[in-house]
Amino acid sequence: MLNIHGRSFTNRLILGTGKYKDFATMKACYEASGTEMVTLAVRRFDLNAKGEENILNWIPKSLALLPNTAGCYTTEDALRVARLAREALQTDWIKLEVIGDPKSLYPDNEETLKAAQILVKEGFIVLPYVIADPILTKKLADAGCAAVMPLGSAIGSGLGVQNPMTLMLVKEVLEPYGLPMIVDAGVGTASDATLAMELGADAVLLNTAVAEAADPVKMAAAMDHAVKAGRLAFEAGRMAKRLYASASSPLAGVVGK
Repeated sequence: MLNIHGRSFTNRLILGTGKYKDFATMKACYEASGTEMVTLAVRRFDLNAKGEENILNWIPKSLALLPNTAGCYTTEDALRVARLAREALQTDWIKLEVIGDPKSLYPDNEETLKAAQILVKEGFIVLPYVIADPILTKKLADAGCAAVMPLGSAIGSGLGVQNPMTLMLVKEVLEPYGLPMIVDAGVGTASDATLAMELGADAVLLNTAVAEAADPVKMAAAMDHAVKAGRLAFEAGRMAKRLYASASSPLAGVVGK
């Protein structure tokens, strides 16, 4: 089970809501993936739209909704959107994003920490999206965040996990706090999600890899299997790496010797 702030999930794959060709495809991907949580960019959708034009009418009520502050570039802006999300969606959960650069879309770690500290004091359940950094991770955990979401590589890049050693350090920092590490951004295909889980991620959040796949529904199903396989491999513990070959069969008692 994936546990975040006292809430349990059987599926460790979290999906987004953007870039799908239509809401029907988005919903079909949720069903194919088995996801139990989706993240919603509050600033990018009209939550007052009517009928089928309202994205909320396409997200199954059984799914946990994680609003996010995507598109915010300052602490003040992120705080405003988080408070709006709580009012509009009646939830204290927030995926905190404070972007520092419009080209790379890398998060501003300093502003994110500042916003996280304020939101936690206001009673929010904060899941911050940050550049992988074990020092920042400790500060966010000390601030009372419910999880930390380090990127694997740039948002929407599909480059996969580019920082495996750093992610392992982030995981190590979070373990004494009992907080999950959710790898967010950069996943391009199923093997990327598997690697993130094998490194110790407790969950993977992705969007573009499914939404922009040639067959989004099939990719959503593939991501479900990938995350499960990666988690099983992490729990099993991989074999040690060796410089030289090691025979699969024992040499003792070989016929003819």
